[in-house]
Amino acid sequence: MKLKLIVSMLLFFSLINAQSDLQTAIKGGELLLNGLSIFRAGKDSKSDNKFIESVCVKNKLVDKITFRITGKNEEGDEIKKELVIQKDGKECLFILPKGIYTYEVVLPNKDIYKKGEYKFDEEVVITIKDD
Repeated sequence: MKLKLIVSMLLFFSLINAQSDLQTAIKGGELLLNGLSIFRAGKDSKSDNKFIESVCVKNKLVDKITFRITGKNEEGDEIKKELVIQKDGKECLFILPKGIYTYEVVLPNKDIYKKGEYKFDEEVVITIKDD
């Protein structure tokens, strides 16, 4: 009789402990999901941001190229950026103010391959290839 009572008590305490572990796991899951929703909300709020996180350029030409952009920020200060991109390579600019920029693609012999304007208002990957 005592053995049955001891076994019943052990079973009872193990069930309580298992329920406690389950509740702890559920609480941990809730915290994790709430934390992820905060990060997601933070990322969504960046749509009003005045900066672009990245502008990448891929080179599909037979030689390396130099990609130059020039523009102005909200204060009127001139912004100049230059990327040297190897054949079949990719380079990126990070945290670039949104706006209209003039660009040039310069070949190794200093000839201008392409020139124009581009409005950077979101992340973009530009591929330079033979026309």
